[in-house]
Order: sequence, then C-alpha cells, then structure tokens
Amino acid sequence: MIDVALSVVLRAKPGKEEEVAEFLRSARSIVEQEEGTRAWFALKFDASTFGIFDVFPDDEARQAHLSGGVGQALAAQGADLFSVDPNIENVDVLAYKLPGESV
Repeated sequence: MIDVALSVVLRAKPGKEEEVAEFLRSARSIVEQEEGTRAWFALKFDASTFGIFDVFPDDEARQAHLSGGVGQALAAQGADLFSVDPNIENVDVLAYKLPGESV
C-alpha cells in the first residue's frame, strides 16, 4: 500500500544548477537504503527548478525519510545550493501504479 507522499520543489542558485542535479543523482544511493520509501524520483522542471517526489506506505515511513540522510543533506547544503528554502509538501496518494504492485 502507498498512502502518502512528499512533493519537494528546489530552486537552484544561479551557477549551481549542475551541482543541484548532481546532489539529486547522488541522493539515490541514500534512498535505496530506506525500506519505507517505496518510490523516489528526482526531477528537473527547467534550467533552475528541480524537484523530488517520493511515496510511502504511511506517515511513519515519510517522517523517517524526512529525518534521514537526504533530509539531513538538504539541510546541510541548502544554503549553498538553493536560492530559497525547499518547498516541502506532505500529500496524500489517491491511486498509483507501480511495477509488481496491485492496488
């Protein structure tokens, strides 16, 4: 089951766009170790706007992710990489389709 998600929008400082992209690529190895993170996507919307969308079975797993490695790295590197604080939204999942899962 997947019941909840996070939607995160990140705005890179001018000249930091490739560093933000690399930060997101490298975050995958951290997320792969999180049992409660069912799916995780790093996104690029335009030249300086990036995002993360990830899904969880429940709020406990979502909170564990927020306090885990990627959340800590966002906090530690945020001032250097981002022009504004990340916009982190808790969202509810109404329906989904993942490989190997039925709803």
